[in-house]
Amino acid sequence: MAPEHENTKFDYIDDDEREIIDSLEADEWISVADAESYKAKATEIARSTMRKDRRMNVRISERDMRNLKIRAAEEGIPYQTLVTMVLHKYVTGQLTERDRSAI
Repeated sequence: MAPEHENTKFDYIDDDEREIIDSLEADEWISVADAESYKAKATEIARSTMRKDRRMNVRISERDMRNLKIRAAEEGIPYQTLVTMVLHKYVTGQLTERDRSAI
């Protein structure tokens, strides 16, 4: 586990993020030869992954819709975004059995 930082600007950072910051501060990272090429490729992958170019209409029970909106509000995101995130995780295999029981 990463050491605690004295600076309060790190109060909102989780353990994984702290580990990355500590790794950067310890000069454990090595620059790639063609960083701009890697950055451009990653940007294109992100754009194509995040592009929402299809519409889907789904009928859902009133109770499920109400609960969906409540869960989305608790997460601080629109309910459509929550639905998209859950569907994406499911079709990419990132939604585990434990996660499914929580939905």
